[in-house]
Amino acid sequence: MQQKSKLFLQALKYSIPHLGKCMQKQHVNHCNFADHYYNSIKLKKYHLTKCLQNKPRISELARNIPSRNFSCKEFLPIKQENKKSLSENMDAFEKVRTKLETQPQEEYEIINAEIKHGGFVYYQEGCCLVRSKDEEADNDNYEVLFNLEELKLEQPFIDCIRVAPDEKYVAAKIRTEDSEASTCVVVKLSDQPVMEASFPNVSSFEWVKDEEDEDVLFYTFQRNLRCHDVYRATFGDNRRNERFYTEKDPSFFVFLYLTKDSRFLTMNIMNKTTSEVWLIDGMSPWDPPVLIQKRIHGVLYYVEHRDDELYILTNVGEPTEFKLMRTAADTPAIMNWDLFFTMKRNTKVVDLDMFKDHCVLFLKHSNLLYVNVIGLADDSVRSLKDGKLVPMTVFHKTDSEDLQKKPLLVHVYGAYGMDLKMNFRPERRVLVDDGWILAYCHVRGGGELGLQWHADGRLTKKLNGLADLEACIKTLHGQGFSQPSLTTLTAFSAGGVLVGALCNSNPELLRAVTLEAPFLDVLNTMMDTTLPLTLEELEEWGNPSSDEKHKNYIKRYCPYQNIKPKHYPSIHITAYENDERVPLKGIVNYTEKLKEAIVEHAKDTGEGYQAPNIILDIQPGGNHVIEDSHKKITAQIKFLYEELGLDSTSVFENLKKYLKF
Repeated sequence: MQQKSKLFLQALKYSIPHLGKCMQKQHVNHCNFADHYYNSIKLKKYHLTKCLQNKPRISELARNIPSRNFSCKEFLPIKQENKKSLSENMDAFEKVRTKLETQPQEEYEIINAEIKHGGFVYYQEGCCLVRSKDEEADNDNYEVLFNLEELKLEQPFIDCIRVAPDEKYVAAKIRTEDSEASTCVVVKLSDQPVMEASFPNVSSFEWVKDEEDEDVLFYTFQRNLRCHDVYRATFGDNRRNERFYTEKDPSFFVFLYLTKDSRFLTMNIMNKTTSEVWLIDGMSPWDPPVLIQKRIHGVLYYVEHRDDELYILTNVGEPTEFKLMRTAADTPAIMNWDLFFTMKRNTKVVDLDMFKDHCVLFLKHSNLLYVNVIGLADDSVRSLKDGKLVPMTVFHKTDSEDLQKKPLLVHVYGAYGMDLKMNFRPERRVLVDDGWILAYCHVRGGGELGLQWHADGRLTKKLNGLADLEACIKTLHGQGFSQPSLTTLTAFSAGGVLVGALCNSNPELLRAVTLEAPFLDVLNTMMDTTLPLTLEELEEWGNPSSDEKHKNYIKRYCPYQNIKPKHYPSIHITAYENDERVPLKGIVNYTEKLKEAIVEHAKDTGEGYQAPNIILDIQPGGNHVIEDSHKKITAQIKFLYEELGLDSTSVFENLKKYLKF
């Protein structure tokens, strides 16, 4: 690892002026060029509290997995006297809380794609791409740029918007809820806006401007969920569209990212554990790109730019550390980053006051309590000193009494190094209002505690995530949050692996389960290399086709492989007919095998046995997960209330405040 660190640092020990020279002189070896800077590394302090909060949606990463991103504003050196005091931070917190408490519930909404550029705001209004002056954005005074109905799609919506530097063009990616296929339309901005071009199957796209003030659109083309080709196009009198780059390794994908200051376009070539970044000059986009560092297995890095300096976020170094490398001619720097989880690791009680010194760890909105609780995972019956502390986030009403008798809905994901989604959803709010406890278990395999947290829950350590989930649920029960007969569990996509595994190993912890597009047949899926994502995901699940160790390990936890005649919780599965990420065949096979096992168990148990309900709801369309499907939401809530024997009248009345039935 030290050798990898040295190689990586050598590639980055020069400033942007030197980089510009390299771009003009194609034969310069920038690794050698930087050697004499290597010994001048100095430590500096940087402000990194929020650097991982911006996460763009990049559908080609994996099964509904976004990419980590960061803001260069958080990387800049800060002076001690400019740091905000704790009291100032708390004042800001109180302002946010006051705003939330005074906002009517009916005003909550899910916001569509929107972008500000120049003096305008670009967004979707009805079935149209529109723009309005910034100060008039909340009014109905807007200019229609493009009618989405021209594409003849079923209920289209705008997923992403990018505006050309001089606002001569705007590009928008448009898709539908029942398909992941998207179309990028380019609209020429004038007194009479007109669609200049359209490109099918576009994933990421960005604008730059060349030396002749011509707008150039770079975009990636996605085929069968694989994103390997980069194109660049111009419009108007000098119209052209040409392939710029093709990635030949099928286990890697490509996405584009424009630095915050628009100075460089980065071409990011990645798989789950390795990355390679090329810089495209935002002012000379026809010049060949410059390689920052060729791909080294196990080395991930991301590039940002500001004030003639590159900022590099990478995992190079000790396994539990992030390191930041800043390229500057005078003071290159490398620093350790312990993330922003500074809370006390031994906290195991829900005490609101004790969190006040940690600012962002709690939020009290009206009569809703949100607080981080730490559950102790005993790591498969190891001794206490070898255990792992697993974070949980718990929501419930502050005026709730006797929490042990309240229904509990547990959320889990635990894969790809991604954080568990806790974004606002109307159905979650109405459940809390109706007395439910919501718990989010940030188990190993996710990304909440850094790269090592992910590494400890992938490949031949997947069972750690299962042990964490089991321990979290037992800890919740032990601390007085609900009981097994009132406990439900939910997950989508890859989160279905841990849920399905828990249903096999400890079904007595649960009463009911809801799954959406769940990954349940890991072994057969990872052995089928004809599927779109199998090669990309070998680093997450292993290669059972060529590695007997991986194959045997997957057999230990794979939900489909471990179904046995026993009692199971009731399970509601939502699947999508043409889902390319999680094939329907695997879900159907799992459901049929599970039903057969339950029937066999019922025969052995005898009369009086109440068999669980197993429901497979197959929705039309080819999308992977449809968050805003009212039909899906109501079906899942109805299922949970019926299984727990609860009255659902009030919850559906409250849900009407948010959803249009």
